[in-house]
Amino acid sequence: MSIIHKHIDEIFEYDGSQINPSWAFQEFGIYGSSIITWIGPVNITPDNLKDFADVGLEIKSNYMVNFICEFFDQQPPNMRIAYLRQRLLVMIFREILTEKGISSKREGDDIFVDGGKLSISIASVSLSSAKIHFALNLEDKGTPNDVETIGLYDIRVDGKQIFNEDNLVGLVNETAERFINELETIEKDISKTKVLI
Repeated sequence: MSIIHKHIDEIFEYDGSQINPSWAFQEFGIYGSSIITWIGPVNITPDNLKDFADVGLEIKSNYMVNFICEFFDQQPPNMRIAYLRQRLLVMIFREILTEKGISSKREGDDIFVDGGKLSISIASVSLSSAKIHFALNLEDKGTPNDVETIGLYDIRVDGKQIFNEDNLVGLVNETAERFINELETIEKDISKTKVLI
């Protein structure tokens, strides 16, 4: 499976509509499976909520790194595989945090650092594709009052700030590249494995 990653320099809001099928093609002319990343606020409107558990809740932040992943390799799309890939992406990001000396905790598809919620995520499927939205707070600003949150820029190790504007895009690219490599390696392993008979 070939996957294209494109980072968009323009700042724009994630309102939930970007989870709709073929968004990358409609907005950027990108065919096939893709990962689109960008930085911007999140404010998911009620009509764009996809998780029944989130109905009535505020999902917002002033400043987040957003990942929108879309996969066309499963026809019909498989919700279970979409969620397994979502968890894989979350775990890859936690692996990067660990390598940088940052202790984190995972609860399902959520990442917590120092007790603060760092990420949000959802996976779903349409008739033609599987979609994932994964986003990380950059600052603890503009988030719901009833949720303790933390941003990447707030994280310190031995008093030192780990993430900043200078290394953020590098972090995004590394995360996307590792995720793509993991998915492509799985495909290669499938192709070279003898089936049980």
